[in-house]
Amino acid sequence: MTALPPPRATMKDVAALAGVSPKTVSNVVTGTVPVNESTRAKVESAMAQLDFVPNLSARGLRKGRSGIIAVALPDLATAFSAELVHRIVEAAHGKGLAVQIEETASEPEREKELVSRARAHLVDGLILNPIRLEDSVLKYADRLPPLVVIGEVEQNRADHVRIDSRQAAADATRHVLARGATRVAVVGADDDPSIATATSRLRLEGVHDALREAGIARDTALEINRLPWSMAGGAEAVRVLLDRRVPFDAIVAFTDSLALGALHTLHDNGIRVPHDVIVTGFDDVEFSRFTSPALTSIAFDRQAFAIAALGLLESRMDDRTAPPRALTLSHHLLERASTEGRPAGYRP
Repeated sequence: MTALPPPRATMKDVAALAGVSPKTVSNVVTGTVPVNESTRAKVESAMAQLDFVPNLSARGLRKGRSGIIAVALPDLATAFSAELVHRIVEAAHGKGLAVQIEETASEPEREKELVSRARAHLVDGLILNPIRLEDSVLKYADRLPPLVVIGEVEQNRADHVRIDSRQAAADATRHVLARGATRVAVVGADDDPSIATATSRLRLEGVHDALREAGIARDTALEINRLPWSMAGGAEAVRVLLDRRVPFDAIVAFTDSLALGALHTLHDNGIRVPHDVIVTGFDDVEFSRFTSPALTSIAFDRQAFAIAALGLLESRMDDRTAPPRALTLSHHLLERASTEGRPAGYRP
């Protein structure tokens, strides 16, 4: 039979060992009342001997906080979300904060639930990645708890950390055009207002910017979106593209997951990358380095992104009256084998 762990030490246990009252232990833990140094030293020594860990609510009493923040992303199943959440949790723990994680998907009610928890003082602040401003609680930002927005939703109602997604998509498109591509397929493209997300709109605008610069007309037959933005979605998108029987010599995919699905369908149909078609992704998640061929992708520093978001959130929790601030982090194109050379092109 597995032995049960010993019971967790309490403030009363610490007080008894240190020879002080539980109230004195509480004062040492919360910092609400000054405690002389000799008494503090006895209490801290007792805490160490008993492996006493103050609970989050006690630690937060100093500023009336719980010590918990919430992070809400649209799709936790993606490699990008996993890497970003890892960075946020890592940075939050370094600041003594616990993180509650939520998946909002296409259900804005989940954002409202997080706001309700914040108002009930169960979480101190929120980091939200809404997919569309129209559906988000950001419409009521002036009445919301401390909040930082990450991602592409363009707004000036709350603190915001982002990269320039339009510029990044334009950079990816310019790259494939510089390699000699003239028929650029776009996986993830959607400007249908009923389903388009802020990300799909901005990145498609960036593609169009680069095409206009090169004097190439938009061809909607080369634009395809299949939800969700996963490997399966990317594979299905390219199957639909092939069914349209339109020639193309490059694919700009709006995430690495979409790009990996695209590589799979191209390979299944005997279309060689990069010999026939060159392919770019977006986000530079870990697997992009290990695809065959390795995937050219838009990259940015996710650790810096997480630190920036948490920094803004802590500032907002300290000062609710300051004007909203926006930080745009730099990005760059990481060239790999999927865009080497001049593509011969796919001809149905």
